[in-house]
Amino acid sequence: MSAAYDAIIVGAGQAGPALAGRLTKAGMRVALVERHLFGGTCVNTGCMPTKALVASAEVAHLARRGADYGVQVGGEVTVDFPKVMARAHTVTMNARRNVERWLHGMEQLTVLRGHARFVTADTLQVGEMTIRAPRIFLNVGGRAAVPDLPGVDGIDYLTNTSILQLDTLPRHLAVVGGSYIGLEFAQIFRRFGAQVTVIERQSRLIAREDEDVSQAIREILEAEGIAVRTGAECIAFAPHADGVAVKVDCTDGAPEVVASHVLLAMGRRPNTDDLGLDRAGVATDERGYITVDDTLATSVPGIWAMGDCNGRGAFTHTAYNDFEIIAANLLDGDHRTLSQRVPGYALYIDPPLGRVGLTEAQARASGRPLLVSKRPMTRVGRAVERSQTQGFMKLVADAQTRRVLGAAILGVSGDEAIHGVLDLMSADQPFDALRWAVPIHPTVSELWPTVVGDLQPID
Repeated sequence: MSAAYDAIIVGAGQAGPALAGRLTKAGMRVALVERHLFGGTCVNTGCMPTKALVASAEVAHLARRGADYGVQVGGEVTVDFPKVMARAHTVTMNARRNVERWLHGMEQLTVLRGHARFVTADTLQVGEMTIRAPRIFLNVGGRAAVPDLPGVDGIDYLTNTSILQLDTLPRHLAVVGGSYIGLEFAQIFRRFGAQVTVIERQSRLIAREDEDVSQAIREILEAEGIAVRTGAECIAFAPHADGVAVKVDCTDGAPEVVASHVLLAMGRRPNTDDLGLDRAGVATDERGYITVDDTLATSVPGIWAMGDCNGRGAFTHTAYNDFEIIAANLLDGDHRTLSQRVPGYALYIDPPLGRVGLTEAQARASGRPLLVSKRPMTRVGRAVERSQTQGFMKLVADAQTRRVLGAAILGVSGDEAIHGVLDLMSADQPFDALRWAVPIHPTVSELWPTVVGDLQPID
């Protein structure tokens, strides 16, 4: 069987369904191919289930802190782990069904289940069916990378996907990888009652962040009883009577960690190795990411790549913005580009880290004349009122252009409060516009004008 369409979308992640909606409304006949779960990483193994777990973990943590707020909780606070996981699964299933319902009800759209592979640059094979179109959009996502570490093939390990299928709480979870995904799971499972050890190769956690951010995050996690082993330069695994022995080569501490469960959180890889990209002539980089230009176009005219598979932003919001860029350019006569996007993201430990733009270290490396301001959360009224004063707010600006270059807020509501700065940068306005804003009190965001007013030159 064969069929022709005006456009083909491969993958039903964050960008694919939204683009299908725009293309069909523009009168195009569209085919969308999904081989596994509708909704992509965010709905099934990323944002939605994990943030549901973050919420449950936060409730457990606050319940244990009840006395700090004058609230007495009778007896020991316990976690019904199967119920917690069932709640997260419900969140995922409801979202997945909503995506499927939306797509199947979309006029002019044909939904195909199966694995799409290129035959030529305008033709794909999906099972026994051949489909072709002059426009093809790839939204195939990514998955956990499993490094070739000694002994890894001889143990049972967890990834960010399989850990969501657990029905019993680990006695001791070893998290190999001290970055965003690993740290979120580390705090979640510690608050559920597991013993947790984070093992990181580099000398500090989340090394892409500034050192003060990295150190503050380590202190937050260690204060909750999470063991952190950095400088683990020789990680290896071996079966053990109590689970798995993880060899670490650190400057201090025991030479190995014995855990009941091991989570590998050492990066991601794109789902591009089985698409037949070579038959279409689509170029990839050395890590398998599809190379795209500033408008998401690949090396082959008529083929675009969106989301995690293009290596230009591994977030739900950047994937959605990829869709917005393509739709604006193809359908609205606009000219939107990746370079117009201000990078922002969050780390969802509690308290969260909100980040936008350059780190202070990156700004210093640029050689520009800089202004920097930093305010501890102990001097933020909203944080004091909530007895959650860990962390700080930091702003970095260009002294000549008076533009904000970057900001970080590690603290209560940091993932929300960062948006005032993100919006300022997106509007390309000087920091004076934020200095004279009149924010609502009492909030965390109300301190941004004060932080701007405290900007000082640095050497």
